[in-house]
Amino acid sequence: MSGPCSDPMQPRPFRITKVRKELSDTVTMDLEPVDGGAFAYLPGQFNMLYVFGTGEVPISISGDPAEGSRLVHTIRAVGAVSGALCSVKKGGVVGVRGPYGMPWPVEVGHGHDLVFVAGGVGLAPLRPAIYQAMHDRAKFGRVVVLYGARTPDDILFRKEVEQWRSRFDLEVAVTVDRAVGDWNGNVGVVTKLIERAGFDPTSTVSFVCGPEVMMRFAAQSLQKRGVPAEGIYLSMERNMKCGCGLCGHCQWGPHFVCKDGPVFRYDRIASMLTVREL
Repeated sequence: MSGPCSDPMQPRPFRITKVRKELSDTVTMDLEPVDGGAFAYLPGQFNMLYVFGTGEVPISISGDPAEGSRLVHTIRAVGAVSGALCSVKKGGVVGVRGPYGMPWPVEVGHGHDLVFVAGGVGLAPLRPAIYQAMHDRAKFGRVVVLYGARTPDDILFRKEVEQWRSRFDLEVAVTVDRAVGDWNGNVGVVTKLIERAGFDPTSTVSFVCGPEVMMRFAAQSLQKRGVPAEGIYLSMERNMKCGCGLCGHCQWGPHFVCKDGPVFRYDRIASMLTVREL
């Protein structure tokens, strides 16, 4: 695909080849370009997805970056456009602009322990980086995935998370805010998992994604364990409209989230996370 801003407002048509219901309000869809070309992206980048006649919305890519012919997005219905996206059936066509944004710097973790901390649907933007870490497993020390959901019924990619837990080269821990049904796993916030996870804080790179308040407390918990602020990265997906820094809608202090983010190093944005007006 050509550079993302060479024709920034022109969506490319993609056909939906598969739709999977993940949660009551969340679906994952596979898309393939109508023109048959490839689609390259890096873990952590996002696309602008356009529903013809409705509008467009930024959605992180949630698939495996190694699969260049298939684009995967996990979408939660929280507004008019995302709700319309979740209603598009297999065989339908949507517009795609992208990929945009700064990715997870997975290569920074080479030779170190790699810790993923996800909350709710924040697991979706982290999933491509987890795939990359598994593909390049020998380049890392411990690889730890810590995931928190509201209830057992809200666990995203549940079957896949169970598969990850069965691997000997990953440490995966899941917690829920509220146990229901026959759940006998961890109960409590995801920061509790950080306190007892097996990693060397002096040689750790951590990627964090989820609700903003969760990311703030997760970063603080990682620091309490001894992980340096410059080794922590957060994904800040705020009010993106054009994806190219043209409209200014996502300006956050001195940054444009669509261009300078959505992935930011924690030490560069920590002071802004507590400013209520931002």
